[in-house]
Amino acid sequence: MINILMIEDDPEFAELLSEYLAQYDIKVTNFEDPYLGLSAGVKKYDLLILDLTLPGMDGLEVCEEVVRKYDIPVIISSARSDIQDKVSGFEIGADDYLPKPYDPKEMYARIMSLLRRYSKSEKTETAAPQGDFALKGDTLYFKGAALNLTPAEFEVLSLLVKHQGITQSREQIINTSGTMSIDSQGKSLDVIISKIRSKLGELDPDDAKRIQAVRGVGYKLV
Repeated sequence: MINILMIEDDPEFAELLSEYLAQYDIKVTNFEDPYLGLSAGVKKYDLLILDLTLPGMDGLEVCEEVVRKYDIPVIISSARSDIQDKVSGFEIGADDYLPKPYDPKEMYARIMSLLRRYSKSEKTETAAPQGDFALKGDTLYFKGAALNLTPAEFEVLSLLVKHQGITQSREQIINTSGTMSIDSQGKSLDVIISKIRSKLGELDPDDAKRIQAVRGVGYKLV
């Protein structure tokens, strides 16, 4: 059975989707209160369906916290039509965005597509060839060896590994970090990157060059 966490303050809407997905052996557990949803043990679910207009906490804030702390796919489902909400959702780390109203069949298709992609990613990670990165639990491995990283270094490198080859802006890196604030996006981030490079280059100095600075934007892992 697939277990889905839903944070949606419209119980009738949530029930309608839940009843439709049940025929595919998908169980939806909905929380109208975002704080209750976040405290429900997010990591035990396979996917999150998230509304943006929620009581007491904006859905984008919920998305940011989930992406920072957990490795599960996130589908934003919202009636808000502001394109900036959609852009912000993807920048924070949401995997998909489905505007309301929608046909439950489309939501089902998107759920299955995302879960297949995550499943393939996990298999690739487990069988990662020597010289690549692998994330196992709270430990990052490089060339088969566990990296000794501080919490901040782990957060930054994990993000770069997850989006290897894609430039991550300073704002994206800071926003997904629980140990840095937006005020530290300058020197502190550069210091962390420098320390990560040193640890990657301990065996081969060329490995330190795997993290490249993109002028005026941020960093990327190659």
